[in-house]
Amino acid sequence: MTDRSIGPRYAPYALAVLMVAYVLAFVDRQVLNLLVEPIKHDLQLSDTGISLLQGLSFALFLSIGGLPIGRLVDTRRRVTVLSMGIAFWSIATGCFGLTRIYAVMLLSRIGVGVGEATMTPSAYSLLGDYFPPRRLGLAVGIYSMGAFIGSGLAMILGGAILGMLPKGDVSLPLVGAVRNWQAIFLLLVPIGLGVALWVASLREPLRGAGDSDETPGWGEVRRYFAAHWRPILGVDAAVGFTNMAAYGLLSWTPAMMARTFQMGPAAVGWRLGWIVILACSAGTFAAGLAGDALRSRGRETGRLMVMAGALAAAIPLAIAAPLMPAPGLFLALTTALLFCLSAALGSGPATMQEITPGRMRGIQHAIAVLTANLLGLGLGPTIVALITDRVFAQPAAVAWSLAIALPLMLLIALGCCAFAMKVYAGALRSQQIP
Repeated sequence: MTDRSIGPRYAPYALAVLMVAYVLAFVDRQVLNLLVEPIKHDLQLSDTGISLLQGLSFALFLSIGGLPIGRLVDTRRRVTVLSMGIAFWSIATGCFGLTRIYAVMLLSRIGVGVGEATMTPSAYSLLGDYFPPRRLGLAVGIYSMGAFIGSGLAMILGGAILGMLPKGDVSLPLVGAVRNWQAIFLLLVPIGLGVALWVASLREPLRGAGDSDETPGWGEVRRYFAAHWRPILGVDAAVGFTNMAAYGLLSWTPAMMARTFQMGPAAVGWRLGWIVILACSAGTFAAGLAGDALRSRGRETGRLMVMAGALAAAIPLAIAAPLMPAPGLFLALTTALLFCLSAALGSGPATMQEITPGRMRGIQHAIAVLTANLLGLGLGPTIVALITDRVFAQPAAVAWSLAIALPLMLLIALGCCAFAMKVYAGALRSQQIP
């Protein structure tokens, strides 16, 4: 059932709950990046083998399974779909922490992807009904900060906990002896189940007042996407290739700092974690404000202009940052790079919200998730690892792999953004959204 009594004061609370869930999703997803070296040591894996755990295995169902889940979001109670997904991915995270068998670890990461496939379609659909269009950009920007806060917390807390745990095996109640890195994944399970219950308590908002109460059939959905495929393809591809660069950077920066600057997990996690939280949150927040300001001044492509500007600024930073000879210089340029990447990524969801009818937002955001995660999460870490393993054939060359791969990904993203900008205004006017 939907709650027709939801007032404007409830929306910020709902946004906070959804943001906490999003933070948790990225903690579960990204904590693995800080633990690359101990996992590689215990399982005797190559960089490419680790990258499959980081990205491709996780992204498979997160991307492909998102399409039917997006349809479920458009036809069922969204807070229920999301709370069940959170519980599922939390249990799968625990399964990952219980094993050191590579095949089982791959299956567990796929399970995390199954659960997290509910996150983005549910949350963006809910936010589109909790907030009016004039406040949507800022709301989506604040929510999107959860990805970066979660990624940063995964590094900060993961490094701190790993530093406090004894080296080697740790004895846990009900579980017994596990490696110290396994304990970190197991500690996330009860937290996730608690957040699932919290999300289940949210009120389900009435779907868009301007939309039909009848759920559109697949034929109507296909006609809509056929009519607007150019802006949809352009924006989704731009976000996808930007995600490819972001995931490539975040997946391999901890290992690069360990190999190049001989820094341990705790030191890397503390420094890089805070940079991710502050720089990326600021970039996402700034993009939301800038996009809303340009739209309020009548710039129909205002949000795309923000995305394009951020991508253009990110390209030279992506070349220079990995090649810096000292950790201070590297972290300074990486801070600026992450600000630009997050500004570009933060502009994407609100851009698509504006041209998508309310009853189709779930499936549209599922398509966006498919593109972003197959390109970003699925290929970003693996492309960097393949360059390291196959081109340079030495783990210490990961910095050069980043300096080669990231700017190429961002150039393609900028081209996709320019393509979308040519046709976006017409799609926006067809929706008659001010």
